[in-house]
Amino acid sequence: MEKTLNNNCTSSSFIERKFKLKEHNTSISTEITAGITTFMTMAYILIVQPMFMSAAGMDTGAVTVVTAILSAAFSIIMGLYTNRPFAMAPAMGGNAFLAYTLVAGGMVTWQVGMGMVFMSGIAFLLLTIFGLRGIIVTAIPKNLKFAIGVAVGFFIAMVGFKNGNLMTIKDGTILMGSLTDPRTIMSLTGLVITIALVLNRVKGGVLIAILVTTVIGIPLGVTKIPTSFFSMPPSIMPIAFKLNIMDSLKWSFIPLVFTFFVGDFFSTLATLLGVSAQANLLDEDGNLPEIDKPFLVDSIATIVGAILGSTTITTFLESAAGVEAGGRTGLTAITTGICFIVTIFLTPIVYIIPSAATAPALIFIGILMMTSMKFIDMEDLTEFVPAIITIMFTVFTDNMATGMSIGILSHVVIKIVTGKWKELNLPIIILSIPLVMYFVFL
Repeated sequence: MEKTLNNNCTSSSFIERKFKLKEHNTSISTEITAGITTFMTMAYILIVQPMFMSAAGMDTGAVTVVTAILSAAFSIIMGLYTNRPFAMAPAMGGNAFLAYTLVAGGMVTWQVGMGMVFMSGIAFLLLTIFGLRGIIVTAIPKNLKFAIGVAVGFFIAMVGFKNGNLMTIKDGTILMGSLTDPRTIMSLTGLVITIALVLNRVKGGVLIAILVTTVIGIPLGVTKIPTSFFSMPPSIMPIAFKLNIMDSLKWSFIPLVFTFFVGDFFSTLATLLGVSAQANLLDEDGNLPEIDKPFLVDSIATIVGAILGSTTITTFLESAAGVEAGGRTGLTAITTGICFIVTIFLTPIVYIIPSAATAPALIFIGILMMTSMKFIDMEDLTEFVPAIITIMFTVFTDNMATGMSIGILSHVVIKIVTGKWKELNLPIIILSIPLVMYFVFL
């Protein structure tokens, strides 16, 4: 028994040294709870990614397994290498662009599309190795960085509104979800539970709220109990190693590769800054120390993902759920990765948790992230207006990359037309050129 206690103490000591838990004011139990919370809010990718990719002609079973493998592997790698609570999975946006714009539009096959994703990943990697991504991040004005955190908050909340059926779009008009819809009732109930638990500082409140809301969904007919909890994973060979790199190198495809590149770069940057702000990981200038580390993992993940048959792998904004649950280190991301490993064999379990159960968590976390608004300079309109433009375009276009890109361009234009062009730095002026090209080719 004494030997067992010594082994446990040794393990705890190793984890403490590896992840610096005391320094980050957290504990093993808190990090594990946070990792599970993050997984629950992003597990929908195991359903959505196969649905999107099947529209491109890809094998659904293979896509599901590849999604779980990549999400598991790179969440764990992210946690070990960066010691940050950032989980990873296939990016929303890139999958829809490939499936419904490129393939469904008859422009390319999915194999060529994966070749484009691969090339964008190579571009990410080169920019990271040569330190250019860090330069770009430093060049972005502090006010825009705080605005990005607010924009991510609105974006996450909007995802929650959609998933919880709290908003619907009918004939181009945004309406509130019907109070006769079980999903809407479930989401509103879950939101009350989430707020009550978190504001009363109940440990693991977000996770508890998700579980309680899931149970409430059973009598409402929203939560479905599977007949089986175990399933053997299908082969990944129908999609793995099938990318077509050579055909993706056509000159006419360069704008499409560029679209993948810009979209993933700014979505990742927005997520890193937004989630880090929520976790108080940013410095006084709004920068994330050692940001090149998560960038490096992100670029390698995209390259490996394309090889195995996945669209861009990126840092997931739902990582904010784990941060709100107290996650501050890489142990959170590793826990999320382990959860994805389990789902490879227990996929039916993922389907138990309906989107209406995780929607309240996303809405509340989005609200908390909007507190970064207080750091934005509202006295100088040449600083305030670009920040608000960043937020508005993120929300109204439903795209973080678009919002951030427009925000940067508006900052440059406003500084020039108001005669304050000397306040601009050279990197952000240079960055404006490819951003204009991005919107031309979009």
